[in-house]
Parts: sequence; C-alpha cells; structure tokens
Amino acid sequence: MPHIRPYAFTFALAAALALGACQSSAPVATAPATAPAAATAKPAPRPVDENLTSLDGSLAGIVARRAVLHDFKLKSGAVLKDVVVEYETYGKLDESGTNAILVAHGNSSTQHAAGRYQPLKSPPNVPPAALGWWDAIIGPGKALDTKRYFIVSSNMLGGAYGTTGPRSPNPATGRPYGPDFPQIELEDMVAVQRALLESIGVKHLVAVAGPSYGGFLAFQWAISYPDMVDGIVAVVTSPTGGHDPKAVDNLVARLARDPLWSGGRYYERKNAMVETLTQIRIDTLRRYGLEKELEARYPDKAARYDVIYRVSHSWAETFDANSLVVQRRAAEFRDQSRDFGRIKAKVLYILSTSDQVFPTSLAPKVMGQLKAAGVDATYFELDSRDGHLAGTQDAAKFDPALREFLARLPAR
Repeated sequence: MPHIRPYAFTFALAAALALGACQSSAPVATAPATAPAAATAKPAPRPVDENLTSLDGSLAGIVARRAVLHDFKLKSGAVLKDVVVEYETYGKLDESGTNAILVAHGNSSTQHAAGRYQPLKSPPNVPPAALGWWDAIIGPGKALDTKRYFIVSSNMLGGAYGTTGPRSPNPATGRPYGPDFPQIELEDMVAVQRALLESIGVKHLVAVAGPSYGGFLAFQWAISYPDMVDGIVAVVTSPTGGHDPKAVDNLVARLARDPLWSGGRYYERKNAMVETLTQIRIDTLRRYGLEKELEARYPDKAARYDVIYRVSHSWAETFDANSLVVQRRAAEFRDQSRDFGRIKAKVLYILSTSDQVFPTSLAPKVMGQLKAAGVDATYFELDSRDGHLAGTQDAAKFDPALREFLARLPAR
C-alpha cells in the first residue's frame, strides 16, 4: 500500500481538492490600481510576522488577509471599481522589500498554501487545523524557507475563494456578477498580484512558483514583468493551452444541463450547481490520477467512488461554476512560448512521470523553446505515482531541486 498522507483525506487532498475559503474576516489593506501595463499601488503597512512553528515543523498562526484595489483597469479596457484580494503571508519581508516569493495556486484551489491557521483567523470553509497545499516545501528549513523568504499566496482574480470573481457583488446591480463578470486574461491575474505585492511593500520577487494553473501564472509573470522577478518555478503545467474553440462552449453546455443553471444566475437558489460541479470534479480527479492512487487502500471500486464523491461534493459546495468558465476562457488559448524572448528570469520546469494532463513528453519542446529564446532553464522530472496531483502531493520530492535552483538566483 502506498503511503497516503492522513491530512490529504481529512482536507480533501489539500489544495488539489480545494475545500478552501470563500470570504474572510481578515485584516484589510486598500490601494489604488491601474492598467496591467503599469500597475502601481500605494504602500500599505507591511504584514506583521505572525508565523510560529508547531512541533511537526509546519507553520502555525497563519492569518487570512484581505486587500482592496480600487479602479482596476483590465486588459480589455473594462474597469473593476473595487478588487478584493484574499491572501496569506508566511515569513517576514525584509527592509529592502526584495526577499519575497509569490506562490500561485491551481484554478480550483485556494490561497491556503502552508501551515495552519491561528484560532478564529481562518476563512470560512477551511478547517482551522488544515495544512496548506504546499506545506511540504514552505516553512522554516524547507526549500521556501520562511526564515529567509517572505512568501505570499493570493487567491486569483476570477477565483471562487474570496478574491473578486463572478459571485462577487456587481456595484451596478448589488447582485453577483454571474455571467456578466468581465472577460479577464492571465495578464490581468498577474497584474492584480503585482498591485497586491506593491501595496504591502514588495519591490522585487526572488521567484514566482506554482502548480498547474499556478504555472501558467508563473510563466506570465516572467513575460509581463521581466525585471521584477529573478526566477520562476512552473510545476505540472504548460505554457500552451489546448486551443480548442469548443472548450468553453462545451463547459457552459454541460453546466446548462443543470436545471438550476438559469443562464449562470443561480446564486439565490440553495445548493444550485452542487451536483453538476460534483460530477465535473469527479471526472477531473479521475483524470488527475486520484482513483489509481486510491486503488491499494480501497480495492473495491465502489469504495473508491465513495471517497472521490465525498471529496468532490465537499469541493462543489464551496466552488463557483461561473469561475470555472472565466478561468477556462482566460487560459485556453494561451501561447506563452511566443513571448519567451521577453523572459529574463531563470526557469525551473517540473513535470510528473505519471501526469496525464501535462505529460513529460511536453518537456523536450518546452525546454527547446526556452533555450532557443536564450532563457536559462532547468528541467526536473518528478518520479511519482500521483499523476497531476504530484505537483502538491509529492512536492517534497522536488525540494532538493528547488533549493538548488534558488541558490543559483542573484543574491540581493
């Protein structure tokens, strides 16, 4: 039987199964924001280092945080009057504001990347004792060492866990945006992250790192802000989308088969979309390799289905169907390889041997494109049976490679 981390089941496989936060009673910082090409923000008070270390080596005392960005102009030209950003920090920002590392989550996940929350300081729907999805590599003495680095993890624009997205109130109507949420791009997502960082005093990033969708954002950071980041770590991901013209339409059609869909205006209906989202999540987790991971522990197929159904249903109770559409639309037609020539950061590219979503067969092409563009890139192949979930479930296995990569970045 393979070793299966206990918290992976009690917290639905950490971020990979995304049981995270929707809203929070968090400290709030406010700052103005402008267009992605020149996002600026008025510095807000720096977060106090409230992180302690528990006996098991994980961070403790994590506090959910919130910032508000005003009059944020999207790439499309649309303006969001107020952008709420839910985020967490681990470690302490130095006086120069240059020891920060940004971690970006997968599209169905949350900003809870490491440690456990301080009592009464967790966002709703996140168990206070739950470990973050990259706890294996974030903390004192770990690769993302919080005694050295200031780690920031924020919920992405358009997401479902507190940052402004489709279920946020539309100032024009007072009701959730739903399908009226403006179209956003990956550039907008990283522009929001940049404005957040500037608002809390971050002047330069050591690195941006993330699994899956977080990897899309890591590549975008290196392209959009080449002078602000020294390195990126892109895990179980690809710089190129599926380019399927029917992908978004097919997703919307599947959601629309739910009798409570109502054209995406379902927010006043109790438990609307939960069963459809549950079935979508079951399909996703099977594609990610979860059923195979469970085979040894649950030989009976019906028992495996019961486990997958329960964690999928729990996720569906907190996620938003419209966010799936917004995020898919933003990423489907990406081709970041066309802009590799803009990248100045060093790149660590990590794929899992068992991942069927972003298989290791992608590596030769991606690495070739990076090197052809003059990018200093390193590839690490993660030997794992956890499929796409290896980016979080087996993160400890690439800890040494991550340490070595960070050691090669410029000293500041």
